[in-house]
Amino acid sequence: SLQHPAAPALQPERKILLIILSIIFSFQAVAQEPQDAAGWFAAAQEARSACALDDASAALEKAAAGGFAPVRVSFERARLLTLSGDGDGAVAVLQALSDNGFTAVAFITGDPILGTLAGDAAFDRLVADMTVRAYPCENDDAFRAFDFWVGDWVVHGPAGALAGTNTIRRAERGCVLIENWTSASGGTGMSINYLDKSTGEWVQVWHAEGGSQIHIRGGMTDEGMRLVGQIHDVASNTTAPFRGLWTPLEDGRVRQYFEQSADGGATWSPWFEGFYTRQE
Repeated sequence: SLQHPAAPALQPERKILLIILSIIFSFQAVAQEPQDAAGWFAAAQEARSACALDDASAALEKAAAGGFAPVRVSFERARLLTLSGDGDGAVAVLQALSDNGFTAVAFITGDPILGTLAGDAAFDRLVADMTVRAYPCENDDAFRAFDFWVGDWVVHGPAGALAGTNTIRRAERGCVLIENWTSASGGTGMSINYLDKSTGEWVQVWHAEGGSQIHIRGGMTDEGMRLVGQIHDVASNTTAPFRGLWTPLEDGRVRQYFEQSADGGATWSPWFEGFYTRQE
């Protein structure tokens, strides 16, 4: 019968060479693997970009196990679930983030992958709920009490003479009102107006180019928005009691009436009176 010839024995030098090559390849394989949680997270993103979703998920779990930033891991997990067609799973991950205090809803709606979930009922409810918590002033009616003053206005004195123009805008998602005043003679001033939620009082802080500084606070009364405090004149370095009243009128105008006291608040003298008419 035919017999296969025995394989020739490897020379000692060849054996040594093969062992060395095996060691080198092993070191190369280890070196190609990420060495820390950040590396695994980067590998997960690279795999996701290459549409290798299983590899991305495996790398992401290693990043999570290594203690990589939990919020970023959750975002990436939600992206992978979205791409794999598991919208419910993605929303559940984002809901968990929200339940743990994450309110930066713009990071979700602005994400090119997560944003594709818009229109899903559960996703839309989550975004709506997070929006209320992310922008609380905008969703609290108490911050709207001074909105009757918002707009572009022409202001006249009680005798009808032009006093100036004023623009009041809501800013910072409803947390403040910003006033920008220009007098008929060209003088300017501005104020920031806001609800101090800790006290429930409205506050105005006014500064004008001529150095008048007004700090007053208060709230709505039967007559309108009444704020009381002080005025300081930078040039003379004097301070006096001061108060203001904004009254919405039945014809759509707003009356603004400022008073100053020279005797510590015992008596009051008019400081400014203006009638606001909305610009067409």
